[in-house]
Amino acid sequence: MSSPPSQPSYPHFEEHEISKRETDLSSGCLQSPLAHPPADSRMSEGRYRLGEHRNSEAYSEEYSTRSENTRSPNGASDIDLFGPLRGPDDGRYTGYAPSSDALLSLLESKRNPLAGQQYHHEGRTPIEGSENEEPNLPPPNPYPSWTIEKQVPLTREEIEGIMLDLTRKFGFQENNMRNQFEAFMTMLDSRASRMGPVQALTTIHADYIGGEHANYRKWYFAAQLDLDDHMGYHSAPGKDKKVNRNSMAPQPGAVNVEAHENLAMAEEHWKMRMNQMSHFDRARQVALYILLWGEAAQIRFLSECLCFIYKCAEDYYMSPECQRTVNPVPEGEYLRNVVTPLYRFIRNQSYEVQGGKYVKREKDHNETIGYDDINQAFWSPEGITRIQLEDKTRLVDVHIGKRWTVLNQVNWDSAFRKTYIEKRTWLHLAVNFTRIWIIHVVSFWYFTTWNATFLYMNEDMDEDGVQYSVVALGGAIATLIMLLGVFCEFMFIPLTWSNSSMLIRRLIILTIVLIVNAGPTVYVCFFNRTGAVSKIVGIVQFIISLITTLVFAIFPSNQLFGGSTKTTRKNMASQTFTASFPKLNRSDRALSFFLWGLVFTCKLVESYFFLSRSFKDPLKALYAERVPNCKDKFLGQALCSIMPIFTVIAMFFVDLVLFFLDTYLWYVIWNTVFSVFLSFKLGISIWTPWRNIFSRLPKRVYAKLLATADMDVKYKPKVLCSQVWNAIVISMYREHLLSIEHVQRLLYQQVPSENENKRTLKAPTFFVAQEDSSLQAEFYPAHSEAERRITFFAQSLSTPIPEPLPVDQMPTFTVLVPHYSEKTLLSLREIIREEDQNTRVTLLEYLKQLHPVEWDNFVRDTKILAEESSMFGSATSGLGLASEGEKDSSKEMGKSKNDDLPFYCIGFKSAAPEYTLRTRIWASLRAQTLYRTVSGFMNYSKAIKLLYRVENPEVVQKYGGNGQRLERELERLSQQKFKFVVSMQRYTKFNKEEAENAEFLLRAYPHLQIAYLDERPAEVEGEEPVVYSVLIDGQCEIMPDGKRMPRFRIRLPGNPILGDGKSDNQNHSIIFTRGEYIQLIDANQDNYLEEALKIRNVLGEFEQYHTPSISPYSPQVKSKDVPEPVAIVGAREYIFSENIGVLGDVAAGKEQTFGTLTQRMMAKIGGKLHYGHPDFLNFIYMTTRGGVSKAQKGLHLNEDIYAGMTAFNRGGRIKHTEYYQCGKGRDLGFGSILNFNTKIGTGMGEQMLSREYYYMGTQLPLDRFLTFYYAHPGFHINNIFIMLSVQLFLFSMLFIGSMASSVEICSDGIEDGCVNLVPVYDWIKRCVLSIFIVFFIAFLPLFLQEFMERGFARSIIRLGKHFMSLSPLFEVFVTQIYTNSILTNLSFGGARYIATGRGFATTRTPFAVLYSRFAGPSLYLGMRLLVMLIFASLTMWIPHLIYFWVSVLALVISPFLFNPHQFSFTDFLLDYREFLRWLSRGNSRTHVSSWISYCRMIRTRITGYKRKRLGHPSEKLGGDMPRANFFVIFVSEIVFPFLQMAVCVVCYMFVRSFPTDVTDKGAAVFTSGLLRVGVFALGPLVVNAGVLAVLFACSLFLGLFMNMCCIKFGSIMAALAHGVAVVSQIVFFEALWALEAWNASHAVLGIIAAIAVQRFVFKVLITVFLTREFKHDETNRAWWTGKWHGRGLGFHAISQPLREYVCKIIEMSMFSCDFIMGHIILFILFPICLIPWVDRWHSTMLFWLRPSKQIRPPIFSAKLRSQRRKVAWMYGALFVLLMIAFVMLIVAPLALQKYLPSHLEKFVPF
Repeated sequence: MSSPPSQPSYPHFEEHEISKRETDLSSGCLQSPLAHPPADSRMSEGRYRLGEHRNSEAYSEEYSTRSENTRSPNGASDIDLFGPLRGPDDGRYTGYAPSSDALLSLLESKRNPLAGQQYHHEGRTPIEGSENEEPNLPPPNPYPSWTIEKQVPLTREEIEGIMLDLTRKFGFQENNMRNQFEAFMTMLDSRASRMGPVQALTTIHADYIGGEHANYRKWYFAAQLDLDDHMGYHSAPGKDKKVNRNSMAPQPGAVNVEAHENLAMAEEHWKMRMNQMSHFDRARQVALYILLWGEAAQIRFLSECLCFIYKCAEDYYMSPECQRTVNPVPEGEYLRNVVTPLYRFIRNQSYEVQGGKYVKREKDHNETIGYDDINQAFWSPEGITRIQLEDKTRLVDVHIGKRWTVLNQVNWDSAFRKTYIEKRTWLHLAVNFTRIWIIHVVSFWYFTTWNATFLYMNEDMDEDGVQYSVVALGGAIATLIMLLGVFCEFMFIPLTWSNSSMLIRRLIILTIVLIVNAGPTVYVCFFNRTGAVSKIVGIVQFIISLITTLVFAIFPSNQLFGGSTKTTRKNMASQTFTASFPKLNRSDRALSFFLWGLVFTCKLVESYFFLSRSFKDPLKALYAERVPNCKDKFLGQALCSIMPIFTVIAMFFVDLVLFFLDTYLWYVIWNTVFSVFLSFKLGISIWTPWRNIFSRLPKRVYAKLLATADMDVKYKPKVLCSQVWNAIVISMYREHLLSIEHVQRLLYQQVPSENENKRTLKAPTFFVAQEDSSLQAEFYPAHSEAERRITFFAQSLSTPIPEPLPVDQMPTFTVLVPHYSEKTLLSLREIIREEDQNTRVTLLEYLKQLHPVEWDNFVRDTKILAEESSMFGSATSGLGLASEGEKDSSKEMGKSKNDDLPFYCIGFKSAAPEYTLRTRIWASLRAQTLYRTVSGFMNYSKAIKLLYRVENPEVVQKYGGNGQRLERELERLSQQKFKFVVSMQRYTKFNKEEAENAEFLLRAYPHLQIAYLDERPAEVEGEEPVVYSVLIDGQCEIMPDGKRMPRFRIRLPGNPILGDGKSDNQNHSIIFTRGEYIQLIDANQDNYLEEALKIRNVLGEFEQYHTPSISPYSPQVKSKDVPEPVAIVGAREYIFSENIGVLGDVAAGKEQTFGTLTQRMMAKIGGKLHYGHPDFLNFIYMTTRGGVSKAQKGLHLNEDIYAGMTAFNRGGRIKHTEYYQCGKGRDLGFGSILNFNTKIGTGMGEQMLSREYYYMGTQLPLDRFLTFYYAHPGFHINNIFIMLSVQLFLFSMLFIGSMASSVEICSDGIEDGCVNLVPVYDWIKRCVLSIFIVFFIAFLPLFLQEFMERGFARSIIRLGKHFMSLSPLFEVFVTQIYTNSILTNLSFGGARYIATGRGFATTRTPFAVLYSRFAGPSLYLGMRLLVMLIFASLTMWIPHLIYFWVSVLALVISPFLFNPHQFSFTDFLLDYREFLRWLSRGNSRTHVSSWISYCRMIRTRITGYKRKRLGHPSEKLGGDMPRANFFVIFVSEIVFPFLQMAVCVVCYMFVRSFPTDVTDKGAAVFTSGLLRVGVFALGPLVVNAGVLAVLFACSLFLGLFMNMCCIKFGSIMAALAHGVAVVSQIVFFEALWALEAWNASHAVLGIIAAIAVQRFVFKVLITVFLTREFKHDETNRAWWTGKWHGRGLGFHAISQPLREYVCKIIEMSMFSCDFIMGHIILFILFPICLIPWVDRWHSTMLFWLRPSKQIRPPIFSAKLRSQRRKVAWMYGALFVLLMIAFVMLIVAPLALQKYLPSHLEKFVPF
């Protein structure tokens, strides 16, 4: 395999590369005498001074060649260590923190300063006359790198003239022009700062329009526009060859037609034309493109459609008609004529008008022409040819110069069709992942058939040929899987002539291959089983089978049978846009092969011996087994004879599923091992012994973070590093992570030197003390956030890092944060008041428990501020701190605790806004708020200023003491290089508090920009409202109405939020971003100053710092020499919500391992995609390919990953950085975590339908396909297989248990009258072990990640806390939630954005809420499996089943086990009352939280709602649920339940196939299990039907009178029916048990069968017979009250009673199920409530807070306490009574069995 062309590498600082530099620089850092601790401090100081003098001389020698202006290196005293601190910036408290003077004075007082020395910030107040020093100073140039002095090819004014001209000619909006002009100039200035202006313009043009990797150029040739330009579209494929000859007029500079037939020559001509293009034209073309893009709205998602529009506009501009235009085109013409028609087509595909409002159409993706379908129409000549005008004229028949003018006449409705059909079905997996199924199924076939020769061979004869031939059928199986994929492909791709012929060709070839693979088996097995010929044929067939399997497994399906990876005119579009995967270098590709080689070698060896070989014995024991004395009343002995076969089949499928799971197990193991090895190699691991991360940290700061090569004035490294380090330490102090004592020990400080006039730098002992155990000191609190941040900072700098550019040469970048309704800043009410009656603690109290040290530091800081305020007599002197005694700091600190109590309780003593605001900020910085995000990422601005100050000391000296001018200069540079945009979608709809918080952000950070949507009433009555994209910032003028004057206001074609929200929100605001790169951030993230300092290094990963000086269009530059661009650079995330209880830590651990350990390896072997935050994106690359996300509603729910797949498919490289990380919040509560998992799971279901998966699954090389599969869909499919293995295992246990409970078991199969199940028991034990390992391997990555980065002890402690907190139970539940969400999505659809909670999970959720939320996804399944497990345990108990008991119970009780304060005794009993109310509500009057509402919601997933009718008040209870497609849900709702029913009924029939008694004549009596299960399954339904009919008649006749006097009449009728349903269900169960002669195992099996039958009947009734549901609940209330008129039913009032009757029959059984099941769960939980102090220990388990820090119990008034106690006693008595009755129903028959009749079947005909 050939390696990709060599790419220009950027310099990395490896350890060995900087070793010499570090050695040379050691004078500034390493040779401190602190490495050898002295006897006393004075000696230490003396030695330090001597060392400093020697180091100065050594440093002077190294920099011996200097200009005259070079400053002496001994000027440490000339550098102000706290210069950055003295500016107006005071951290994240934005003006509400102690001043710099106060902090410096405090530091000075701590270290016993020199006499008379004081620190003052001289720049804080303006120096006299400084404001008028240069009154005529011109405003600073916002684009300093694009000036005439720099020899720019076009001046700023000329570029503005170009854009004005284009605006007049094409009708762009003025605001769009101004916005894009600013964006264009920022881009030019950014690039020109590090390369020549000419090169900057040329490279931008190359990236947008003409370069090797420009999307426009790729599209131009893929769509064969080069032929169109010169010949017209008669060259395009198609039947209709007629063209208008006028369209064939060649463009200026056209070459002959023959030259363009050759693609290579056409590309060479393109390059030549680009090279000859003038600078004016290059600027004009880029300007035209971005002007079109800036106003394109949703069309920005359609990259090739935008290219086509640009092509039409460019052709029009070049036409004489345009050049002759005198009058400007009206403003907004482009929006009206081009964008709006396309926008309306897109919107109308998904939305329709009902009642004057747009509502979602009830169409699934396969009927919706989405963004991708529209875009792909422009990929090929055929698609472009279909575009017609209203008069049926083809657009391609219009002259190329006139197409722009007729775009407003295009009939877009006829132009597009589906290009890929996202049909909702599991069959996508058969097409996309064919190779996965072939590898596993065929390997399993090979292994199983090779071992199980007794199934098909006569062991007494020599039939080797038969063995080879049967094993060789694996090739036929591989071919059948391929055939299935091809048949399914007919469903998903449009059946054009080209596609159909390709698929038919594949079918024919595959049929021939199938005959070749299967044909010899017919000869060998049926005609010649023995002999040499048979053996030779079998061996040859086996070799052909292996070749077939290998070919189908290795090669992508699109490369087989005529497919090609070679780019030609015919397949160029497909190859360009779907299969231009970025190449890996040789070492990474070799690593990829090695990884997958190891995975499958280990997997196949282990699976062969552990699964296949071990399956031989149980297979042999059961295969020939015949059950004696077994006969069904109706079926005879047929069932008994095939029962062992059924058992073998069930066991076979369990083994097959485990065979799939093994692969994922080995993938996790080896991927983790390789990733750990990589972290060790990179230096990220603490176990890397040679890194010395702390002692070498100052040198690494100098060598890796600072760009000092071009410094005019040379300073010692220590001098420069000290400023950076001090700024980091002080930033942590200001965030209250460090106390002033810690700061004192961590800072570089200036101390007196031997020369009295000078001072010298003293390094902190910290750097050496970390690696010298003899130096004991506390530099930060143990295991604190400060320790984590400093450690990671030091660790990260030991890795290879790109070299930084000087600040003024770094590229400009933007941080983009989409915001919807996330909290901006916590209000005081939210902080100091409980959330609701179920919350036991205020948020502030909880945060103080989580962060006690930080709270203490905050209080001390607040007291300093209070003292400072009182000293200067500020408005806040009303604190009561103004007395003389209080002005003394030491006295203040020593005041009594009582006086300071308000500080320690709520953080302030005065209610002045600045003090309350500080507490709000402190809490907001520890919650998941937008303020935390904004203030964190504003550290980029501080980092840029700091780096510029440090690297350019001459600038500081230039401004002398004028701090304001210096700050303005730094601010100008910061604004030039860094922008911050928050896209507040709901800004205009904010309530008062939200608006105030947004305004606070703008005032705190004036340069923060907010983009929002502004909807105005329609200009003409009856038309749609007008929507604008608006941008404001903190410098915008405030208008009289309180709003800010917008900087830009760009009209949109309509409401841009057509999808799930986030992607549309990003898309509308992306036009306001600036620069070359965007960092995408979520509104619950954080960043730190020390990480922001690495921004130049991170941007260097895009490999655009050191571009060749030669033009990209130069003939010297060959295509193969141009490296593939880096599209995305990913970064690590630290989950700051870890350690906040077990659930928060589990969620954090998953995110942590995925964001580090997993992505590290994925990026290395080319499998990483884009996962949103906190990735950096190449702005031009991504915006010219559809944007930073995709936006089709539902389909693109996980919007970020589609941008990654698009970039990957089109050749963009995706990298991962280990040395940079951002903070990230994760969900903390049980419900919110599972909401997030549900969103991810349903999103994955949608991904499986998408065309991106089709492209990657059918075109990626095998190793990269496996990487993609197992890192993305494979994880979710593995979860499905895990839960499937549990269910299949329990179904196989039904078969085995049925045999074990009915016949005698023996260990030797030779004996008569018994069955040998001993090998089967061994198989059971192996299966349990396999499933156990598969579950618990999930903890391996987290353990190793923690082990590598924090050490063995920390990893063991964290894992131990997880296990002691029962997190394995949570993992089981999460696996089921993932599984259910994908299965549900692929059956019903309905994927939608779920807003996950980001608050602290301290609130107790009521039992009824948890039950209704999780019954469908898990509780029903868990209870069914629990009953099956009871049967298995009763029939064949082995200790291994304990694991299954734990797992199955986890599915049932996890929601309650992880509910805060679930086991508080009083609350538990009050919960029971609420549960009973929930069950009974909603039958007399509407109630949103009721069982009937829950029941209807479950049902409407299948039936859907009636849509076209007038509204009703209770309709708000129902969402806009579409009706599921019958053919889609047929398998999941009918076929699978039928199979489950068949299995359960067959097992029950088997145990009933043995004689139960003998007649008087001695003949055996056989009963029918089928008849019995039918009676007991359908009997309760018949009873319910009868009762409902009677009650319906009563309600009709009595309702008219009873409703007038008794408002609860409906509820009473419902209670009667529900009560009868519950009692009848219990009576039927007891009757079944009695008929089974009180045999518990048979009774349980009967219940299992009855449940399965009932479930199947309900599924059929709901799926087949029920019509759509009304959104309101009037029909339910009409049924119980008898009042059908006036319900808003219209003519439906006639048919609705019959439909409701069917519903009620189903509902009665469901009610009895929920009633009994809810009580069983409560009975299981109740004993736990009786354990002493259980609530305290449970809280310790959930919150990881010591009992001493436990959350206090709630405080109630005496009256409320009395009421609660009374209700608890009353409902507690009822609960205990029901519990006793429940226990007696089970225990009494067992205890009194000998007194009860045992042979009732004599008297009962079934």
